[in-house]
Amino acid sequence: MKTDIEIARESELKRIQDVAQSIGVNQEELIPYGKYMAKVPLDEMNPENINKSNLILVTSITPTKAGIGKTTVSIGLALGLNKIGKKAIVALREPSLGPCFGMKGGAAGGGYAQVLPMENINLHFTGDFHAITSAHNTISALFDNYIYQNRASENGIKEILWKRVLDVNDRSLRYINTGLRGSANGVPQESGFDITPASEIMAIMCLATDIEDLRRRIENILLGYRYDGSMFTVKDLGVAGAITVLLKDALNPNLVQTTENTAAFIHGGPFANIAHGCNSVIATKMAMSYGDYVITEAGFGADLGAEKFFDIKCRKSGLQPKLTVVVATAQGLKMHGGVAIEEIKTKNVEGIRKGLENLAKHVENIKSYGQSIVVAFNKYATDDTEELQIVEQYCKDNGIGFAINNAFVEGGEGAKALAEVVVNAIATNPSKPLQFPYQDDETIAVKIENVAKKIYGADSVEFSSTAKKKLAQLKNTNMDQYPVCIAKTQYSFSADATAYGVAKGFVITINDLVINRGSEFIVAIAGDIMRMPGLPKSPQALRIDLVDGLIEGLS
Repeated sequence: MKTDIEIARESELKRIQDVAQSIGVNQEELIPYGKYMAKVPLDEMNPENINKSNLILVTSITPTKAGIGKTTVSIGLALGLNKIGKKAIVALREPSLGPCFGMKGGAAGGGYAQVLPMENINLHFTGDFHAITSAHNTISALFDNYIYQNRASENGIKEILWKRVLDVNDRSLRYINTGLRGSANGVPQESGFDITPASEIMAIMCLATDIEDLRRRIENILLGYRYDGSMFTVKDLGVAGAITVLLKDALNPNLVQTTENTAAFIHGGPFANIAHGCNSVIATKMAMSYGDYVITEAGFGADLGAEKFFDIKCRKSGLQPKLTVVVATAQGLKMHGGVAIEEIKTKNVEGIRKGLENLAKHVENIKSYGQSIVVAFNKYATDDTEELQIVEQYCKDNGIGFAINNAFVEGGEGAKALAEVVVNAIATNPSKPLQFPYQDDETIAVKIENVAKKIYGADSVEFSSTAKKKLAQLKNTNMDQYPVCIAKTQYSFSADATAYGVAKGFVITINDLVINRGSEFIVAIAGDIMRMPGLPKSPQALRIDLVDGLIEGLS
């Protein structure tokens, strides 16, 4: 089979004005970025249509390190729905440059189920990540200047929480010292860099509803604490207007197309553990303004991705998915069934049967939210028919919709069966209104315990002394009303990345809490979570090149 980039290069793209026209967006209002990409202004959103649209979430079982293929399924389902005569649009996150040049090599789908132009989407795209990086680091520079100018004042800063960001995997920048070599160079302090998707501004942009809400959230960002113990925010710094100016264009969602010219909105890309891992609310609602069916995805497995999609994004935006698609693969099920990683491509019926426990736990969790479910079996060339039939029979026995997704190889044709099952499920058994595992007025500690016990299956939760101190800070503040965002490994229900299957009898330890006052959620750190990834021994950058004017190595 051809490589992703070969398929992308051979796909016949439509002018972005024609893609916009095909879904009903006013061409005259588009903000073009070349021939095949454009931003759509916020005032093109249609609230009346949003309420009629069928929103579909794509999530998955606990992933392998190679992933499960949620993006390919999301794009493939949009293609399949259009193949059977439905008006479908896909709404996805933007890829980060760091992973593209690090481990992944790209994140725009795969095979014949891609969003295009994939080289642009995977690289600088429309500059959204650069705008967020600039906005974040402008705050850093202005905050450092404030610290310098008030270093001998009673208005000085005692504790600094704000760092810097860069959209590059660079472990050497995780912890740094700044302001060295004399007072003319600032106040010496420990600092560091996170990767841009870990910036709170990324999360803010993806939860903001309009430019006014964006500014309000930026004002509320907690930068540190004064000597008297009071909070110091961007509003206190007085620069929310300047930061909003840097982000005004980035806030508009991006319109592109798939390998079959289906419209796609791609906007925002927050981390899926230290943030909520979803594309922007604005892009999702823009897609729902023009599509009868809108497919979006959440990060990692359902315990992290779907939970945060429901508990943070939906809770705050009012979105109500009509259906959740759970992606499973034979390789993923076998890994969770105790099969060694190096053998998961080999037939192993018992491994599949045992691995179904992982699928069952995710299905149970999603049903607890009131969601109707369809399982999409993402097909690979190495898959065995008997293994596939075991998964299909399990779904049939448990009253769960099931279909094979073969969009990677066949495009929309390979997802028609999945599309039919999805349409039927929405028509006959749509999801009920969302039921959350915790309420807004419960304490942060109770919220964390409810997610850990009800969704992960933990026996109990322990809080470190640092976390307890933060809980005390939050008590009796409006921040106690925020949802929680638990940061833990994506490879297990527990905080132990090697505990595959369905971990049991474990304790979740919360080491720290991060107050995201602008994005309005509390991050609970369980385990060691990297905010700045490193590069592997053989980074994908070694294989990316420009050959005869064409980019090679993105996949």
